[in-house]
Amino acid sequence: MWALGGTLLAAVLGIGTAGGALAGPVAVLVALHALAVHRTAGLAAAGAFAAVLVTGGVALAAGAPARTVAGLALQATAMTAVVWVMGRSRRRRQAGRAAVTAYRARASSVPLLAASTERARLMAELHDVTAHRLTGIVVSATAATRLADPRLTTEATRHAAEAGRQAVAELDRLAEAAEPRTLEDIDALVAEHEGLDYRRTIAVVPPQVVVIAYRVVREALTNAMRYAGGASHVRIDGLSGELAVTVIDSGGTAAVPGLGTGSGLAGLRSAVQAVGGSLRAGPKDGGWEVRAVIPQPVDAFEWSPHGTTTDGPGLTGAGRTGGWRGSSALDGTLVILAIALSLGANLLPEDDLDPFASPGASVLLAVLFALHALPLWWRRNASRRSLVVALATIMVWLGMDIAGWPGPPINDAFLWCWWVELVLVYAIGACRRSARDWLAPAAVAGCGGLALVSGDGITGDRPAAWLVLTAALALPAWAAWALGRFVASRRRRRGTALARERDLVERDAVMAATVERHRIVGGLHRTARQHAQRVANGADVGNLEVVLAEAKAGLSALRELLAQARERDVSDDPPPTVDGIAALAARHGGAARYLGFRRPLPPVTEATAHQVARELLTEGAAVTVIFLDEGITVSGRSPTSPAVQRRLRALADAADGTLTIADGGAAQVWLPEVFLS
Repeated sequence: MWALGGTLLAAVLGIGTAGGALAGPVAVLVALHALAVHRTAGLAAAGAFAAVLVTGGVALAAGAPARTVAGLALQATAMTAVVWVMGRSRRRRQAGRAAVTAYRARASSVPLLAASTERARLMAELHDVTAHRLTGIVVSATAATRLADPRLTTEATRHAAEAGRQAVAELDRLAEAAEPRTLEDIDALVAEHEGLDYRRTIAVVPPQVVVIAYRVVREALTNAMRYAGGASHVRIDGLSGELAVTVIDSGGTAAVPGLGTGSGLAGLRSAVQAVGGSLRAGPKDGGWEVRAVIPQPVDAFEWSPHGTTTDGPGLTGAGRTGGWRGSSALDGTLVILAIALSLGANLLPEDDLDPFASPGASVLLAVLFALHALPLWWRRNASRRSLVVALATIMVWLGMDIAGWPGPPINDAFLWCWWVELVLVYAIGACRRSARDWLAPAAVAGCGGLALVSGDGITGDRPAAWLVLTAALALPAWAAWALGRFVASRRRRRGTALARERDLVERDAVMAATVERHRIVGGLHRTARQHAQRVANGADVGNLEVVLAEAKAGLSALRELLAQARERDVSDDPPPTVDGIAALAARHGGAARYLGFRRPLPPVTEATAHQVARELLTEGAAVTVIFLDEGITVSGRSPTSPAVQRRLRALADAADGTLTIADGGAAQVWLPEVFLS
């Protein structure tokens, strides 16, 4: 910004000096390009606007007529628009290369993270499911053995046989993917505990919320059996946008001391916080209360067509497109360039006939320039139709020349703006893959030849002149089309290579998770599963001493497995991926939650999202990643540090995304999936 200000001042002071007329504008454009490369789009656009104002101001101060001032300002607008978009393109390329480099540098740690995540899932299942069964067996068998009551002995034996077989079946299912839970599963879990006061006041809950609620109820019931006389009340209540889960026991002494692992509530609290909820556990009325409040997911909110939430956590106006700052800015800049360059050149004084002598001719000329330039806006999505509109404008202009209109002839105008046709031909080569696309350069050459041959400077055989001019125009037209095909092919190769690289990393991650799952399941079959099976066998023959001993041995084996799992946690920095955000959040003492359909993303999007999450976690306790159709959003607490806000804005800006900071203290970064993919 200082460089741009200095060059603008020098350009003003250098007017009238030797070389100042050329050196000043060149220096301004160089500084403006640097500003577009190293700063955000808004600052660069402000710099371009300042350069246009200085250009017009200098001309006005020099006594130039208003028309000349307008012409010079339009010329300056065209040049600064081109420099702005060139700088923006370079900024995106640099950001993309940096993101890919970071992804590749840490790609080897992605399988380690996948194995660690799978290990954590299995350990949670072991702690919550199998320990729940074995704890219930120990408690009932101990009570029956101590009291020597035949009825209790019969009931304890029946319960041990049933719970032992359930534990074996659940251990066998650990080798498979986690099954979804329903509210009916919570009902069935509570029904296994007799004498409970149970109430559920909600009928429909999203599956990801039910999974957490089920874990809360199961862990709380297990702890009530371990440390008290069992739970007395269970409540599942639907609040405003939240689900409240409450489990209360009436106190008492532990039936069998030493059954706990000491990590249940800590793991449960992390799971609840990971979805943005809260967990409170503490004494109440002589007993113990566990209460979790779990919010409804963000993807249950209503999203507008532009990606803004209409009922979300204070995140309004979060656009799902870069708009004038994104890659589509190139198309708008080309339109500005075509109109400003053409109108500006015709506004400058010349010795020939003035095309702006009459208001009608002025309006018609402006309309023709606009019709010829506007197809550049749709060159990516409708390249063929855009070229047809541009060529039709040329032909209409030719017809007006023949009718004798007072404006500039088409042969002169074509020399100014036929680069528009070349850009559209390039777009056809880059954006389409059709056998008939070779007709586009031929059509441009033919129509261009008609426009040029209509001029007064052509004498003699006009058909022959048309053939010569058409052949001359065909060379650059074919070159533009071939360049488009080449660039498209290179982009496809680069995209295919990145996709193949990402797929290999994903395959290695899946394999690592599978290997880790089989390793843990194999260990379970040699330890905890054998004890659970022996519990069931002992119960079948009515031997409570064997049941009690094997159930305690199974719990001891589970404790050892949990301890070993904690020792094997990955100690390296998490990889720069979307999945790595969860491990990153855990290292910051926070949590990460994922909503929407999870899928692999381009490496640049993965690495950029991870970097955004790192910035948000410096000041927030949690981040939320939402997968949408066209990309993802990463949101968290709005940073209070101006430096963090600047870095977040720079990350979003370089990725064609947006940063939205809401009044409610939330920040959201939208990242498009197509970013440099």
